[in-house]
Amino acid sequence: MPPRGRRPAGSTDTRADILDAARELFAQSGFERTTMRAVAERAGVDPALIAHYFGNKDGLLAEVITLPVDPALLLSGLDRAHAGPEVVRRILGVADSSPATRGRVVAMLRAALSHEQAAAAMRQMLSRTILAGVGDLAADDHGELRAALIGSHVGGLLMGRYVIKVPGLADADPEQVVAAMGPVVQHYLTGPIATVPRRLQAR
Repeated sequence: MPPRGRRPAGSTDTRADILDAARELFAQSGFERTTMRAVAERAGVDPALIAHYFGNKDGLLAEVITLPVDPALLLSGLDRAHAGPEVVRRILGVADSSPATRGRVVAMLRAALSHEQAAAAMRQMLSRTILAGVGDLAADDHGELRAALIGSHVGGLLMGRYVIKVPGLADADPEQVVAAMGPVVQHYLTGPIATVPRRLQAR
C-alpha cells in the first residue's frame, strides 16, 4: 500500500493535483524557491511521480505557464475600430472567472519574475499566442510594436491587480478598469504611432 496521504501513480487526478500544487507554490514562492519535494508534499504524492509525469521542474513549469484559455478564442470576433475595451474586458473576465484561474495567472507571473527560463518561456508563449492575436487587430504600421505595447500594458495590469495588489487597482470594479484602460489599448491598436527620426534612434 502507498504511504498514508499519498496517491499511487494510477490515481485519476494525480497529474492535475501536481499541477495545482505547483501553481500554488509558484504563486506563493516563485520558481526558484519551489522544490519538487514541496510540490509533491502539497499534492500528497510521491516525488517520483513528478518526474514520471513531467520529467523535471522545467517540464512542470512548461505546463504551469500554459494559458488558461485559447487566445484565438479570447480575441476572436472583435471589431478593430472598437476592440480596445473588449480586449481588456475579456482578459479581466478570464482572470476573474474563478479563484483557480486567477491562481494560474498569478503562478505564471510569479514564475516569470523569479526565473529567467520561465520569463523566456512566457515571452515565447506570448509572442506565439496573445501578441499574435492582438497583431491581427492592429493597424498595418508598426505592428510588432503595437502588439508589444499592448502585451506590456496588459501584463502590467495583471501584475498590479493580482500579484502586487496595488490599492485602487486591485479592488477596482472591472468595468472601471475597462473604461480607463480600453481607450489606451485602442490607441495602441489603431492610433498614430510616431516614427522616431534616425538621428534620434542612434542616441
